[in-house]
Amino acid sequence: MIDFLYRTILIGIGATVVFDLWGLFLKHAFGLPGANWGLVGRWFCHLAGGTVYHEDIAKARPFAHEKSVGWIGHYAVGILFAAILLAVTPPGWVQQPTLGPALIVGLVTVSAGWFLLQPGMGAGFAASKRPNAGQIRALNIAGHVVFGLGLYASAFLVR
Repeated sequence: MIDFLYRTILIGIGATVVFDLWGLFLKHAFGLPGANWGLVGRWFCHLAGGTVYHEDIAKARPFAHEKSVGWIGHYAVGILFAAILLAVTPPGWVQQPTLGPALIVGLVTVSAGWFLLQPGMGAGFAASKRPNAGQIRALNIAGHVVFGLGLYASAFLVR
């Protein structure tokens, strides 16, 4: 069990770092805005109080340290997704990781953003309430493919 937790934490953090580096690349290469971890933190804080859905998270009551909560939550979710990967792959996968399962988990995890986080923050399902919903969806898919690559690379390094 300790080995599972150790590997889960390292793989989850590693994959999330790769995801964040992708975001920095997009920001510097194409001028795309990065994630607003303060608003994500606000959503997590409201979630802890039982409120899942907001019309507009930016108009919801703010919390102290919500940016820190957002970053911590972001990495905690990355660790959770790594735990799911390790739970659904055969026991030997972690010693000899293959790309397929990591990419599949990376792609499947985009659904958490589309069907929980985005509607919860007021953007609608799969950002349907945003004027650039198609661009957001494409970037979400690309980001989660990168996250999947990060899961694989991190598992490879941790093995």
